[in-house]
Amino acid sequence: MDERTLRVLEFDKIRERLARFASFSVGVERVQALLPTDDIRLAQEWLAELRESRRLLDQKSDIYLGGVHDLRPFVAQALRGSPLLPTDFVDVRYTLVRARTLQRSLARLADQFPHVADVALRISAPQTVIEEIGRCIDERGEVLDSASEDLARIRRELRESHSRLMERLQRIVANPTNSPYLQEALITQRQGRYVIPLRAEFKGRIPGLVHDQSGSGATLFIEPLAVVDLNNRWREAQLAEEEEIRRILVRLTELIAVNADAIINTVEALGDLDLIFAKARYANELRGVEPELAPWKSQKPNLRPPTSSPQHPGSTIRLLQARHPLLDPLTVVPIDLYLDDDYFVIVVTGPNTGGKTVSLKTTGLLTLMAQAGLAIPAAEGSTLSVFEQIFADIGDEQSIEQSLSTFSSHMTHIVDILERADDRSLVLLDELGAGTDPEEGAALAQALLSTLLERRITALATTHYSELKVYAHTTPFVTNASVEFDIETLSPTYRLSIGLPGRSNAFAIARRLGLVSAIVARAEALVSPHAREADAMLAEIKAAREATLAAEAEAKAAQVRGEALAADLRYRLAKVEEERRAVLSETRALAQAELDAVQQEVAQVRERLAGVSSETPRGQGLHAAWLAEAETVLAQRAAQTRPLPATEPPQPIVIEGPLAAGDKVWIPSLQGMGEVVVVGDRELEVKVGAFRMKLAPHRVELRQRGEQPALQASVAAPRPASPGMELDLRGLTVDDMLIELDRYLDTAYLAGLPHVRIIHGKGTGALRVAVRDELRRHPLIKEYRSGESNEGGEGVTVAKLVQR
Repeated sequence: MDERTLRVLEFDKIRERLARFASFSVGVERVQALLPTDDIRLAQEWLAELRESRRLLDQKSDIYLGGVHDLRPFVAQALRGSPLLPTDFVDVRYTLVRARTLQRSLARLADQFPHVADVALRISAPQTVIEEIGRCIDERGEVLDSASEDLARIRRELRESHSRLMERLQRIVANPTNSPYLQEALITQRQGRYVIPLRAEFKGRIPGLVHDQSGSGATLFIEPLAVVDLNNRWREAQLAEEEEIRRILVRLTELIAVNADAIINTVEALGDLDLIFAKARYANELRGVEPELAPWKSQKPNLRPPTSSPQHPGSTIRLLQARHPLLDPLTVVPIDLYLDDDYFVIVVTGPNTGGKTVSLKTTGLLTLMAQAGLAIPAAEGSTLSVFEQIFADIGDEQSIEQSLSTFSSHMTHIVDILERADDRSLVLLDELGAGTDPEEGAALAQALLSTLLERRITALATTHYSELKVYAHTTPFVTNASVEFDIETLSPTYRLSIGLPGRSNAFAIARRLGLVSAIVARAEALVSPHAREADAMLAEIKAAREATLAAEAEAKAAQVRGEALAADLRYRLAKVEEERRAVLSETRALAQAELDAVQQEVAQVRERLAGVSSETPRGQGLHAAWLAEAETVLAQRAAQTRPLPATEPPQPIVIEGPLAAGDKVWIPSLQGMGEVVVVGDRELEVKVGAFRMKLAPHRVELRQRGEQPALQASVAAPRPASPGMELDLRGLTVDDMLIELDRYLDTAYLAGLPHVRIIHGKGTGALRVAVRDELRRHPLIKEYRSGESNEGGEGVTVAKLVQR
């Protein structure tokens, strides 16, 4: 990629900001070496890694690289045969252990995050190095007795000789005979030897070697002759210890050298992961999105001769609500900039300081960021082509030393661009043709645009020349764009409009500033009628465009309101139908019960009549006929009271579409309704009762748009059984602990527990740190503290839950 373009578009400042999110020096190196690629497959892979890492960091708080070190200098030192220091081995072991833990964590998540896991698979932390360093050196950088049998023996002898030496010296100091000769009854060291303080006037009263004297000369520090041999043995043991430690460090250094390739590969993989995670954190700060990278469109057959109309190169630029990443996101005005099948050259006009240059820089810088695998500050749906080269001539780079004017400087750069650009390039030209005679500058600018058009080079150019507005309006594959200006406030709005050329607004501004109307009228009369008509037409087109956009926005809002109302009506009708069927079913059930009772009575009468003989055969026939008729009527009534076919209860209406502040949402994990307060790029802030919580959008269901009638009343879920006031997490890994803790806190909250006691133990403290990190971020936790002495101390954390 062109170095000057990277500098002009300030890609180096993006790298500086990205580097702040790197965890260690190798990650910073990766950031500083980051460049856009012209390979679409590689760029798409980078963006896939970014997308996965953002989700990974949202879900897993224990994925981090904090504290790891660049081990390459240590490996180089080991390969030279120079022994490492004990603290160096501590850094080596910590980095390898962290790398191994990270690899195992990402390997378990390979199905969810395959691209990130592929990078982690390159980690090859040598187990023998980790174990050997851990056996020989502790976390404070002290060589352990277990490092070798000789070291253990030497240190035993050292302790014994030191003990005998101190006992002998203590007897000398404590001897009443020697007390008058001593300045103080203490034992100290001089030049690595143990000595006692003797008053100078009693020199020779205690035989010994003088090693030092006080500043005043009143005290001599002597080594009594009685302990010289013991001091020598203790010193010999010290030297033996130092020699054995040096031998151990040499052996460990050789082990590092043997595993040099594996360690370097591990560090390189950690650096790549650090770059990926830095991109994710920077994307979250930008509130950016991963753009879609579109392949170049296939050529459409051109029905006209090639000389009369060039073909579209097939490039794609679609930036929605795009913001310059180096400007204040609270004040910068987003722009929409896009190419169509009908044009690939855009001419931007408008007032000075109106945002023309910022629009060019935004387009170029966001394209560079996308091709470097970075998120861009824009809306979802933004799509870009992967350009092989991006060239930018932006800003005034006149050179006094080279005697180059502004115009000459621009021309020098443009000549270089024309020599190197092709149909897979993006060219950005600011103030095209400026710095010279307006008529000649306009003609030259038009010729340059025609050249870019003929060579099918995607280009964006800014200008003040009216001739280029006409050229863009009348030339195929070229279109106008403008930055808007507010006549009322006499200030630019910084909004970019594609398809409309900018207006000068000179006369309107002069009137607003108080210039005499007669002077303005005289000036307007001097303008050609054609120019006045064109300006009036532009005003009408702009007004019609704004009216169309307003009507479109109102139509979309009405559509959303209609969809919500239709969903509500469907739900209400379903409820009415359900109630109607319930009433009918209940009524028929009662009728069926009454019929069953009558049938039972008829059966009893039949049994009695069967046992009683009638006086005549005719009477018997009448009884039988009457019973048969009654049974027929009862059968007909029973058929009429059969139950209604079963129907499914109405389902809650889930409204599709983006969420907005004020929308009512259903939270399945809490079995309750909430109201959206703030909509972020990757999470929502939802008010549930008296507290607020942050949730991912996929964890809520939209039930009612803001200012719309409720779609379904909130149904309070039955309170579950208490999970107990205490949760014991000892023995679990961090990953398993987080799952168990989250499940327990949800149940405890739903059960209405005021506080809970979480047992994580003391141990190394890793589990305690992970528990408290999770509690600090958890939306259901109001506060937490360490356990009191009677509660378990640092091995326990007591957490207070928010109340429903």
